Amino acid sequence: MKVRAGLADKGGLAPQLFDWTVDVGWHRFNYQQQRAVWHPKLLLWPLLQPLVANKIMAKLGGRVRVAVCGGAPLSTEVAKVFIGLGLPLIQGYGLTESSPVISVNRLESNDPASVGAPLRDVEVKIGEQDELLAKSPGIMLGYWRNEEVTRAIVDAQGWLHTGDKATIREGRIYITGRLKDIIVMANGEKVSPADMEAAVTKDGLFEQVMVVGEGRPYLTALVVLQYELQRRLLVELGLKGEPVQLLQHELVKKAVLQRISTCLREFPGYAQIRRIALLSEPWTIENGLLTPTLKLKRTVICETYRQEIEGLYRG
Repeated sequence: MKVRAGLADKGGLAPQLFDWTVDVGWHRFNYQQQRAVWHPKLLLWPLLQPLVANKIMAKLGGRVRVAVCGGAPLSTEVAKVFIGLGLPLIQGYGLTESSPVISVNRLESNDPASVGAPLRDVEVKIGEQDELLAKSPGIMLGYWRNEEVTRAIVDAQGWLHTGDKATIREGRIYITGRLKDIIVMANGEKVSPADMEAAVTKDGLFEQVMVVGEGRPYLTALVVLQYELQRRLLVELGLKGEPVQLLQHELVKKAVLQRISTCLREFPGYAQIRRIALLSEPWTIENGLLTPTLKLKRTVICETYRQEIEGLYRG
């Protein structure tokens, strides 16, 4: 994260104090949510809150009482940091077609990994291919003058087919990916690129990652590194020169691939990244590679970097 990168540049005890505060605050949050037992380190919170947490929260204006996340998945690492610093952060879920909210976490029952429990009068269930279906008085009647598309989205029983893969545990909804984003490899194995990308970007070195492999024999990835941590990596590797040019150095690729492998150690053997293309330009809304809600435009990215992708499957 950029916060950690900035603290690392300051040196001294700042990074360690920050990590301690987040760790204690996160345990405090889970204790309050009855997901963790009391621990002596919680006694440090009255000291760490004014010394560290409140100073960081002051940079947000000092008056933020709760923040709501929606539109794109909430990173577990981001949730841990802000909740650990004492800012209640809750995630919700919905679509325009559902007017728009389907579920949301509550302050007293908050699992940042989930999008919460359905709102009152909202029914949810898991359909074919683990698709999340929803029904409520707020579900749209249909698309204007487009009955064919409407029938494909809202079935005869009134269930809205969200297009999102999910699980439901203890009344909470956990989004696991998009149906249309699932990669089917040449050997028939299916992987969720979003799950893999989320695992990799927990490592602050990785600014953006997109997994590629539809119809291919193995998985590859397009990678954008966090600039400051990229520079630090180059120093650690003993490389000198322009950072952009050094991205193509084999030592850099090997080190980055090793970091990715560590991030994906819990994934099965077929869901591993074999090769990577390191890119110098971040993906943004302005350059047309992200949606307004900061989701990857996968088709556009694949077309933009078609040569780089093809190169990953040659030789």
